[in-house]
Amino acid sequence: MNERGDILVVGGGPVGTALALGLERRGCAVTLLEARPAGGGEDDARTLALSHGSRLLLERLGVWPLSPPATPILEINVTQRGGFGRVELTAAEAAVPALGYVVEYGALQRALGAALARSRVRVEVGCAVLEVGGDADQACVTVSQGGTRREMCGALVVVADGGGALELAAVERRDYAQSALVCEVASEAPHRHRAFERFTAEGPLALLPNARGWALVWTATPERAATLAALDESAFCAQLREAFGPTLGAFSLCGARSVFPLQLKVAARTTTPRCVLIGNAAQTLHPVAGQGFNLGLRDAHELARLIAVHGVADAGVQRLLDAFFAKRRVDRSATVFFTDTLIRLFSNDIPQLAALRGLGLTALASLPAARKFVARRMIFGARG
Repeated sequence: MNERGDILVVGGGPVGTALALGLERRGCAVTLLEARPAGGGEDDARTLALSHGSRLLLERLGVWPLSPPATPILEINVTQRGGFGRVELTAAEAAVPALGYVVEYGALQRALGAALARSRVRVEVGCAVLEVGGDADQACVTVSQGGTRREMCGALVVVADGGGALELAAVERRDYAQSALVCEVASEAPHRHRAFERFTAEGPLALLPNARGWALVWTATPERAATLAALDESAFCAQLREAFGPTLGAFSLCGARSVFPLQLKVAARTTTPRCVLIGNAAQTLHPVAGQGFNLGLRDAHELARLIAVHGVADAGVQRLLDAFFAKRRVDRSATVFFTDTLIRLFSNDIPQLAALRGLGLTALASLPAARKFVARRMIFGARG
């Protein structure tokens, strides 16, 4: 049985684990409920783009550096295919050592797991949460673990990763009619710690530097993404060079290609007492500008901070949850608006909009203060 004061964190992905560690460091009794078996996600080779702000939060938790090491991003180049305008955001201009870092999901999960092992967080693996409920006095979850169904109770339930099947809140959805093709590629020219975001009529094409060359996130219509995934290596790389341009020379494929559908999902505030949603359970964003995970990590940091400020004796009281939503409203809304607006404005071939986009990029390129403002908002969020 759990103690009455425990905080139950649902989801042992990076956001849920970071929250559990942050709460434990502030003196909270925490139980982390993870549906995957022990070590789940540690071999996942997917790529994450961490902002420098996220690195600072991870350092506070003792989860940095990573192995293999992260690749710093010192410069981001933004262009549009078939139109004029170019913007370069640099770490030097933003007054940070790096704009962000490209990491393997598995490397981050391993580092978080090692920190968990050193902590007092109680971890329940293979533990699927079936229901979440509560009242004014306590929060409860019904779980299935090893074929056994049981109930666990605590002061607060935080659903941090996934959680969509629990139907704890109304969800606003927007189907972008796009899919993301992800893989790793190498190029003739070295990355020199540059990242590229190139907007096309079908969606953004991002190249993020890593140890092997580049992590590619190529957004297109679902049909186009499926076609690209089925091409042989030579044809695929030729198509990539045509879409990206000649800047990096010829490309070569470094691994398997995967395709994922893209949607915007934003959950309303849950009405379940003593329950809060953060991370992917609260919002799933388009991958443009790599904001989703960083936003979730800021959720986790702010919730842990507020619980410490308000006192850990009863972490589920309404005034604390009200304070959390008030603190996070601006950053969440601004980040969702930013990513959604980029897709709406740039994922089309309307000539008038192409000209306006070019003027906007040219204006931004000529204003150092504006570039610094944009870069620091991407790094630290709307309150950065």
